[in-house]
Amino acid sequence: MLDKSHKHVTCENCLAKNSSLFKSFCNEEVDDLNIVKSCSYFKKSQPLFIEGSMPRGVFCLNKGKVKIFSRGEEGKEQIIHVAKEGEIVGFRAMFSEEPYKVTASTLEESNICFISKADFLNLVDTNVTLRNGIMKELSTELANRVTYITNMAQKSVRGRLAFALILLEEIYTGEMINLTREDLANFVGTATETLIRLLKDFKDEEIIQTHGRKIEILNHDKLITISGT
Repeated sequence: MLDKSHKHVTCENCLAKNSSLFKSFCNEEVDDLNIVKSCSYFKKSQPLFIEGSMPRGVFCLNKGKVKIFSRGEEGKEQIIHVAKEGEIVGFRAMFSEEPYKVTASTLEESNICFISKADFLNLVDTNVTLRNGIMKELSTELANRVTYITNMAQKSVRGRLAFALILLEEIYTGEMINLTREDLANFVGTATETLIRLLKDFKDEEIIQTHGRKIEILNHDKLITISGT
């Protein structure tokens, strides 16, 4: 369980900083960042922001995972991204000055820092490295999103599950994949019952092993073959 006192982490001691857009900040810039951010402990399933609300700032993940999703007409979630430690969530809508088109909610107990819209835009205006990093991030995300949509649209459910597990294996580096079956089904884009049946097939084929709801990848190469990537 996450230590709730961990929310008092400073930017200088943040282990996630080196994988974030702030990784190239000098000591003085890190001090400035530490002044304008605030950190909070989030319970599992606690929203960071909700579709339709206006952006107030950005969220930087110090510890934990966050799902980004939209809802269909019948209210079913479609998870489009799982954010991990070091990622900044919410800055895309802030630049467009439009309401959020998606909802962000924690998948587990998390420690997340918040920077207000005014402070973040000031950092972007005064820091060329950060501004260039954001532009690169947006370009990379667009390319990745095209690849993701193409893969999900053209594959069978079995292929989509294999592709999703490959993505999640990278997100959960050094850990077992830890999603509810419903969340995993919503990431793959299928019914929970179908997802459970396919996971059993993958277990029987010794591609994965399950430990409760956690999933351990046993045969990464077989997943690549099934996914067609």
